[in-house]
Amino acid sequence: MAMANRPSPFSCGEMQIAGEIIERGRNRMHKFTRVMQQLRKYYGKPTGPPAVGPFELVMWENACYLLPDERRKEVFEALRNQVGLSPAAIDAAPERTLLPIAIRGGMRPEMRVFRWRQIAQITLNQFGGDLNSILAQPYAEAKKALKQFPTIGDPSAEKILLLCGVANGLPLESNGLRVLTRLGWGRSQKSYGATYRSVQEDLRPEIPIHVERIQEAHLLLRTHGKTLCKENGPVCQLCPVRAECRFVQSTTLR
Repeated sequence: MAMANRPSPFSCGEMQIAGEIIERGRNRMHKFTRVMQQLRKYYGKPTGPPAVGPFELVMWENACYLLPDERRKEVFEALRNQVGLSPAAIDAAPERTLLPIAIRGGMRPEMRVFRWRQIAQITLNQFGGDLNSILAQPYAEAKKALKQFPTIGDPSAEKILLLCGVANGLPLESNGLRVLTRLGWGRSQKSYGATYRSVQEDLRPEIPIHVERIQEAHLLLRTHGKTLCKENGPVCQLCPVRAECRFVQSTTLR
């Protein structure tokens, strides 16, 4: 895989993490930091979505349904180029413009158009057209504000805030959560919410303190879950963190 030239927030060398000094060549670093270094070496520096700010990120989340990121980006950029990614532009856009774009986003395109207008109207009516204003609020209030928008629950709200530079822990979506449970954090349970909470609680002492490192961790875990550590047919023989993985160890012993 191509390596980015910019230094990673997880680069080796001496650094401070939650009160522990990590030194090159010594086995004192947290497992989480080791995993992030190995994933970064394999995948290179990850890139986030093309959306900037909370409004665009809410639109990004609502761009399509159960389709690859490439299609999500196609729909999102079509909105940018043909309509404009502002609440006023989306609210004023005619159906004949929005619907063909929404069709590219998968099933139930009419519902997608309805949600786009709903997002625009909430932003206009409750936030004066400027959703960036929530970033000045306390974390809990900003999260509550985002959850007013369609399809945005706790994990999505936390992810949006993280990508805007505001972090309170490490938000995870399904791919990242699967990677961490297989690596040994938390435990897989029948309830997705229960699994999520167990991983978050187990991981908390190792979460980096700098938001840039948390952003990179979120993106790397997602990439790894989508590329090698898949739900079905994980490609364990190519996995750069298989030496750390309890899932690999358990399947090898069977």
